[in-house]
Amino acid sequence: MSAAHARSNGISIDHARSALIFIEFQNEWLAPDAPLNRLMEDRRQFDDAVRNAALIVEAARRTGFPVVHAGLSLVNDPGYALFGGGKTQSGLRGAIPKAGTWRDPQRVAFPEPFTPRAGEFVIAGRSGASVLTNSNLDAFLRNNRIDQIFLLGFALHVCVESTMRHAHDLGYDVTVISDAAPAFTGEQRDHVLAHVIHHFGRDLTTAQLLQEIERTHA
Repeated sequence: MSAAHARSNGISIDHARSALIFIEFQNEWLAPDAPLNRLMEDRRQFDDAVRNAALIVEAARRTGFPVVHAGLSLVNDPGYALFGGGKTQSGLRGAIPKAGTWRDPQRVAFPEPFTPRAGEFVIAGRSGASVLTNSNLDAFLRNNRIDQIFLLGFALHVCVESTMRHAHDLGYDVTVISDAAPAFTGEQRDHVLAHVIHHFGRDLTTAQLLQEIERTHA
């Protein structure tokens, strides 16, 4: 087996065809006083996920594993014209304008250790719960012949799940890092892991992923 290719936990990881996609590791979630931070009722799950994500991004940078930062920014759309101003809109199209999120430059910033480094791709153009919706992520992945993606971030039952479903239908091999993608509650997390993920991909723990990253780098 080549150094860039490994098989374990029922999957085969090819370093050259893979990418880690960090979803919304921004101050809107990570700042202690951020509105979205307060949605995380299961604080232990949230704190563990942030710590695990930090371990993953460090390992990826040390080994050269491709990193993608899939954030959201509406800084240039303070009136939420993208969502029709939010009036009479359902779902996130209404909830985001009501909450006033994603338009403050400080809130949409990526704090350390998730601040993008040179050579790491930062998506643009996103307009939906899935980070693939109207963004340049699909073009980046296809142009770099990446077809295996690993998702982590916020929140498991919202944007991570939406991205997983979308990516599956576009033909990508999708893995969710289960303990680096928190839901608001333990019940929400358990439901996605038990009843949703297997329809669209698979899940690994941080420990399993780190083992494979190290193996591909050996």
